[in-house]
Amino acid sequence: MLSSVKNSWTNVLLCIQMTLVASDSISPCSITGYSANCKGLNLDQVPPGLPASLESLDLSFNKLTAITNKDLAHLTQLRSLNLEFNNISHIEDEAFASNALLKELSVFNNSLTQVPSKLLEPLSRLRSLEMSNNLFASAALGEVFSTLRELESLSMGGPLLLNLSREDFLPLRWTPLKKFAIKSASSLQHYDLGTLSVLQTDQMWFDVALDQKPEILPLMLKDLAGKTFAVLRFRNLFEFKYYTGSQDLFRGLRDIAARQLVFFRGKFNENLLRMALLNVQGSAVKDLGLVAIDFARSPDFVNDGLESSVTDLVLDNLLLQDISNPDVLRFDWRFTWLSRVVRLTIRNVNFNYVPCDSWEEMRNAETVTIAGNRLTDEALYNQRCDYRSSMPKLRVLNANANELASLRVLSALTAEWTALRELDVSRNKLGSTRESCSWKQNVTKLVMHHNMVDQVTFGCLPTTLLYLDMSYSNLDLLDTGYFRQATQLQVLLLSGNKIKFLPSGWKSPNLLSLAVDGNSFGLIGAGSFSSMPRLVNLTAGNNPYHCTCDLHAFIQDTLGKGRLNITDWPGNYKCYHPEPLLEMAVAKYLPGRLVCDVRLVIVVSVVTTAAVAFLLVGLCQVFNVPWYLKAMYLILRAQYRARQEQGEAGRAYTYHAFISYSHSDAEWVRDHLLPCLENCDPPYRLCIHERDFQPGKWIIDNIIENIEDSRKVIFVLSRNFVNSEWCNYELYFAHQRAIGKSFNDVILVVKETIDPESLPSKYCKLKKMLSTKTYLEWPSEPKRQAFFWAQMRGVLGKATPTGEKAGRGGGGQPTDRVSMVELPLEVGGGKGEGEEDSTAAPAGQRQVVLPGANNDTEPESLLLHKVISYQAIPIEVA
Repeated sequence: MLSSVKNSWTNVLLCIQMTLVASDSISPCSITGYSANCKGLNLDQVPPGLPASLESLDLSFNKLTAITNKDLAHLTQLRSLNLEFNNISHIEDEAFASNALLKELSVFNNSLTQVPSKLLEPLSRLRSLEMSNNLFASAALGEVFSTLRELESLSMGGPLLLNLSREDFLPLRWTPLKKFAIKSASSLQHYDLGTLSVLQTDQMWFDVALDQKPEILPLMLKDLAGKTFAVLRFRNLFEFKYYTGSQDLFRGLRDIAARQLVFFRGKFNENLLRMALLNVQGSAVKDLGLVAIDFARSPDFVNDGLESSVTDLVLDNLLLQDISNPDVLRFDWRFTWLSRVVRLTIRNVNFNYVPCDSWEEMRNAETVTIAGNRLTDEALYNQRCDYRSSMPKLRVLNANANELASLRVLSALTAEWTALRELDVSRNKLGSTRESCSWKQNVTKLVMHHNMVDQVTFGCLPTTLLYLDMSYSNLDLLDTGYFRQATQLQVLLLSGNKIKFLPSGWKSPNLLSLAVDGNSFGLIGAGSFSSMPRLVNLTAGNNPYHCTCDLHAFIQDTLGKGRLNITDWPGNYKCYHPEPLLEMAVAKYLPGRLVCDVRLVIVVSVVTTAAVAFLLVGLCQVFNVPWYLKAMYLILRAQYRARQEQGEAGRAYTYHAFISYSHSDAEWVRDHLLPCLENCDPPYRLCIHERDFQPGKWIIDNIIENIEDSRKVIFVLSRNFVNSEWCNYELYFAHQRAIGKSFNDVILVVKETIDPESLPSKYCKLKKMLSTKTYLEWPSEPKRQAFFWAQMRGVLGKATPTGEKAGRGGGGQPTDRVSMVELPLEVGGGKGEGEEDSTAAPAGQRQVVLPGANNDTEPESLLLHKVISYQAIPIEVA
């Protein structure tokens, strides 16, 4: 426990030390953790201030010329040092004295003139040492190399190395290597037999040019006889000229147990290639690579029409890559050397025609890669060729990066290849096609990314696929009908297209992995993949997502259940809509439950709506809104009918007053009110419903029309009036008539004493009218009634003639327009001019004397309440 705690604190202190050093000194290098990258900074010396805790230091591609003893002395933890591609010509002997932990050292491509043996003495843990491409005149290794017991990889030599001697590599005789590479001058001059025999290595790399001394190659191969190599590689075997000799330079290959043989660069003609192949077919080589060779036909080759001598080249892998001359494919004018190749790769050889006999010769090929060439549909598929017996073992065909444009051609080409399972036609020119395609029921994998396909292309795809890759192919719409037929599809890659939406009802019962990242759809929900019950891996990032409740529910449900693995979550998921959430990570979009839970929203909405409805109903009942609505409706209907019937903008007043009273008060109206007002001179024309309402007309229409045709409205108030619905309608309509006008046309006559406070709450407007409107109170004493009628006539004004409507019942009064001039009260009565009344009222009092009344006088204040400004308010009736 204490040891682990101590180690932890040590690491923390080292990190702090590294940070402090990096911050205190200005270093041009990029420092990440325990690594410093100083590559390509044009440095002419090791930069000072590097953290002492560094384990990896890259100083390659700079202008260093020397390494001193102090440059790396403080880097005691250094494990890897890269000094390649500089101009280092001198390294002091103690330069690595403090770097005993160093495991990887590269001084490749510098200007060292001697192998730095003294320099390597402290580096007993060294595993990889790259020293080739220096200016060594000799390849002799010092005894210090015998102490490098952990050495696994060593490269050495350079363009000035002309000789290889027997003693050069003796210090390595007891060191088993994984890789040994030797580079010589453009033409090696001398080689001692036995020089390479002391080496033990899995990989032997030769960068040795034998333009002038080709006879050295058999000697080198002889030293390797009996040895086993994983890789035997020759680079620039003939760098400047083609070999034209007759000696079999590759005879020694038959005695070497090399699994892989590679010829990289260099000049090969037909004779040299045939020489190599004839020896390879008798060797243990199973993997052969011809990479970037400069192939040319031999001018002395004669095509005698006989079968090629290379007929038994049994290879697991044959690689032909980056060869400018496609004639290498039939170097002896035949393809027989391909007849026993299992996996054939022809990459970037620029051939644009496939002869019929080539398919016949590749009878043992299981995998053929013809990528990066210039093959067109016509070059690949020749209708004159018979493909029925060709390629019986072919399982994989890779034709990517060509110029193929038709899936129909591919289906016709592979129709007879019954063993074919995988087809790669990516990076071609495949596009929309309405041609019919006939595929055998054997192709299970189709790779066709980086093409130009559309929805119609699905109609030409095999339906037996297990794996389909249509990424980066400009696809914008999916054909769900294809997926209903391709029931065995398990992997579908649609990344980097322009798919605008994921179709509903997209059914793929056996799909396991789906990639739709980098498209154009923004909506995704729990139901998007409901018809894919076996889906376990989904890649759907880098789409313009609409951050909605559906997306949130899908993410939460997916992450919660764990059945579906979102492989690129959460880094590649960002909101693009709505605008306030632009660029916000989808993982941070957390809407509330009330926003997204539909059931909860419905419950809350229903409860809220019901509560509001109940509240409104209650308020309507409290404030009698139904009564107001009904009354308003009746007014509007009556006004509409009046306009329809009259067709005129306005009319003259027909009555001096409209009398509103309860049926229980009708007797008082007939016996008192009408006689006193209609029998005076001039008489008042009054409207009462019993006499003046037009028969056959709606009651409401009669009420409204007669109120509108009356200059005044007299309300006879009593307890019976309060209980009459029609009286309350008349009161309300009179109020509506008065809106926007003066309220002097409403006269309240209190027949029976009514305490406003005793009225029900729904008569609040009537209460207010009784409190604010001057009203007349009917006196029970006969002597006071004369004053009542005088005041009534005073309020009504002078009884000027009125205009009677045609067809109106009652009266026969004159038809002149009602006067709008108020008549003041008469003061005094029955006296002649100049006579003096002994019963005159005191100063400041007004006396009203009526005919037939006694001469008693009373102040007017006894009859009238104080006038208060009036605002008419409608009255509701239960």
